Amino acid sequence: MNRNQAERGLRDFGPAPLIINIEKATNINQNYRTALWTGKHFQVTLMSIRVKGDIGLEMHPDVDQFIRVQSGYGLVKMGNSKDNLNMQKRIDDSYAIIIPAGTWHNLINIGPKPLKLYSIYAPPQHSFGTVHETKEIAEEEEH
Repeated sequence: MNRNQAERGLRDFGPAPLIINIEKATNINQNYRTALWTGKHFQVTLMSIRVKGDIGLEMHPDVDQFIRVQSGYGLVKMGNSKDNLNMQKRIDDSYAIIIPAGTWHNLINIGPKPLKLYSIYAPPQHSFGTVHETKEIAEEEEH
């Protein structure tokens, strides 16, 4: 966990019970990814996607995913193969994205400020306590 996250109290609280202001937690997160709660059956992460940045085209074969946009503007692309992203939608803070296991997807920040969101993975996708300050760090650790 970086110093800024520690000062704000953001950490992985799982698997203990948790009541949290998810809007506030999502908005203060400055990392690309911060695991907020990791349990046996699902995980909540906070994400901040930089201007013109993206999550990166990916597919989780055995993980369902729910994304809730807290602030900012994005472009979602999804499909059954990485060459066929036939579902596309511009989104803002009134949108949730539900991604079934096996679906290729990407979320691109098309707004003028960081895209803030939280994501729920079932089952967990990342190790307990995961903090990736940048997308590049996340990609290095995942490979």
